Amino acid sequence: MGASSILPDLGTEILIPVCAVIGIAFSLVQWILVSRVKLSPGRDSGASGNSGAAGKNGYADYLIEEEEGLNDHNVVVKCAEIQNAISEGATSFLFTEYQYVGIFMVAFAILIFLFLGSVEGFSMKSQPCTYDLSRMCKPALATAALSTLSFLLGAVTSVVSGFLGMKIATYANARTTLEARKGVGKAFITAFRSGAVMGFLLAANGLLVLYIAINVFKLYYGDDWGGLFEAITGYGLGGSSMALFGRVGGGIYTKAADVGADLVGKVERNIPEDDPRNPAVIADNVGDNVGDIAGMGSDLFGSYAESSCAALVVASISSFGMNHELTPMLYPLIISSVGIIVCLITTLFATDFFEIKAVDEIEPSLKRQLIISTVLMTIGIGVVSWIALPPSFTIYNFGDQKLVKNWQLFLCVAVGLWAGLIIGFVTEYYTSNAYSPVQDVADSCRTGAATNVIFGLALGYKSCIIPIFAIAISIFVSFSFAAMYGIAVAALGMLSTIATGLAIDAYGPISDNAGGIAEMAGMSHRIRERTDALDAAGNTTAAIGKGFAIGSAALVSLALFGAFVSRAAISTVDVLTPKVFIGLLVGAMLPYWFSAMTMKSVGSAALKMVEEVRRQFNTIPGLMEGTSKPDYATCVKISTDASIKEMIPPGALVMLTPLIVGIFFGVETLSGVLAGSLVSGVQIAISASNTGGAWDNAKKYIEAGASDHARALGPKGSDPHKAAVIGDTIGDPLKDTSGPSLNILIKLMAVESLVFAPFFATHGGLLFKIF
Repeated sequence: MGASSILPDLGTEILIPVCAVIGIAFSLVQWILVSRVKLSPGRDSGASGNSGAAGKNGYADYLIEEEEGLNDHNVVVKCAEIQNAISEGATSFLFTEYQYVGIFMVAFAILIFLFLGSVEGFSMKSQPCTYDLSRMCKPALATAALSTLSFLLGAVTSVVSGFLGMKIATYANARTTLEARKGVGKAFITAFRSGAVMGFLLAANGLLVLYIAINVFKLYYGDDWGGLFEAITGYGLGGSSMALFGRVGGGIYTKAADVGADLVGKVERNIPEDDPRNPAVIADNVGDNVGDIAGMGSDLFGSYAESSCAALVVASISSFGMNHELTPMLYPLIISSVGIIVCLITTLFATDFFEIKAVDEIEPSLKRQLIISTVLMTIGIGVVSWIALPPSFTIYNFGDQKLVKNWQLFLCVAVGLWAGLIIGFVTEYYTSNAYSPVQDVADSCRTGAATNVIFGLALGYKSCIIPIFAIAISIFVSFSFAAMYGIAVAALGMLSTIATGLAIDAYGPISDNAGGIAEMAGMSHRIRERTDALDAAGNTTAAIGKGFAIGSAALVSLALFGAFVSRAAISTVDVLTPKVFIGLLVGAMLPYWFSAMTMKSVGSAALKMVEEVRRQFNTIPGLMEGTSKPDYATCVKISTDASIKEMIPPGALVMLTPLIVGIFFGVETLSGVLAGSLVSGVQIAISASNTGGAWDNAKKYIEAGASDHARALGPKGSDPHKAAVIGDTIGDPLKDTSGPSLNILIKLMAVESLVFAPFFATHGGLLFKIF
């Protein structure tokens, strides 16, 4: 055991912040490049505008608009106006949401402090350590205060990540539309760059704040690393609890608008998707930014924070923590730092090394991103495991120490990383309209909406099979090598390429918005075709992003579960004891209860929206003819009010369940609830998001009419197309509200149980104590 790591502690202390700063700098560079596309009308709108325009592609960048004799100036002004409206709508919604969430944050922070402080009756004296009774550790009151602080830190970081992502997306959407006039490659790069801004900002911010928090807390804790990293777990709880409200609130907002706009616009009135005559169209585009971007950002930030916290908690009671070896202790953070550098190189492949010239190069280019980042990251992890870990060490494993070699830990991270890639590709196979599953769903639309729904549901259930095997194998491998720590770092492996994953993911809503803006600004058909191609690729990548989020959530939640079981001093969780079994049953029911709440919220909000849109079409004279403007603001208000009101009950369900179960039924039942919700939540989440993604792309497949088969199913407005729109509408709340929120449910309940574990272990199980 005497051998230490090759990388000195000073190296670690330099490496982590430097990588984080590089990530932030890179995202600023990408942002500057995006901002070069001008949104003020001028003759030379963002093109190089001189003889050098022939540039890279070998042909001059000319504007299609000029050949088609459309007035360039008006289009640019219109795009800028629409972008402004979308940006204002999104900002005002997020501010309203954060006001409500802020009240909750303060209340919950007080709760954490009271519960954890009461473990030793608010005493200020040092106590024997949890895992080593011979030594004295800092009092529980200190851990309570610092857990509360790290909870607030995590919450604020999560909110800021979501907000910045939304700002960047609304900044880039009209610019993508304008670039689409010059060709699909230009538009792709603009959308992808702005996605990268968000990905890198988020990854680097999450890492930097966590690193600074650890160093500040260390000033107080000194050598008590067990207490230090127990207090840090609040960071993950803060990140995920904000993500829950962002995801649920944003999801209800976006889908109420989307369903309302589709049902009245496309099905009843036969007008195109983002037609400016449709009153719900601005709300729909605002929703893409609020739900898919701000929600997704907070969500993946939460996963990242939690897997880091889970790994650090387990490491602090292993040989790293006991011998106070800083470099191996911070191994999870080093992996993330290297991940930022790897993603930076990967991003250059999409924006600078290869030019995209045709529509069919878009999806392969995005898939290449995943493959390149995974391959490079595997090398990166190998190097890190060699220099940052001692050749052999011990990992805490439910009461005893297990001997682990550094190559085994490398395999744990790598297996998580590759499982993520497999889940991504399987998701892509089931949701992209280039493959048979979605084409079969589209084909079933010939006989109406009912068969479409049946085929879509079957596809979603079937798409669970391979991802579950991938998760199962990675759990088995990583657990047998390095116990719970192995699972925590496998989750980190899956999230190590988070910057690229988020860039690909944010790209989707940005191109979706770009298409909407093109339609509203009345641009030509050819431009709408280009933005549609970008958008269809974006749909698939969004599904891949959700696959990553769900897979990593399963691993993270299992790792947190392990840390919780260790902290609550349960040696084994026995399924055959009634206490645990009733927990399992109730836990497995929770995702259904939660989905019921979110689906019904979308349904009732959409109902209000449909009524309002119908009212406007019927009462505003000249609306269908396009001579008068619809009242967009009322629709935005309906979405905002509905989502703020409806996000409270599902949020309360997730946040209160662990508290109620832990206080009244104790830690054994709570461990059952966590296991049950994990096992059932993953299945529903995967099937819901893939079903929704497949229906959406089946509709896109029919609309694009790229093959003979697709053209046989009809132009927009044919019966098969209407059946496809109905499927898409049913799938909307599945793929954008329930599905993505479920992965937060499983993580959040686990991390909350871990934070409150000292309290539950001391005072929990009231009902069983009475009898």
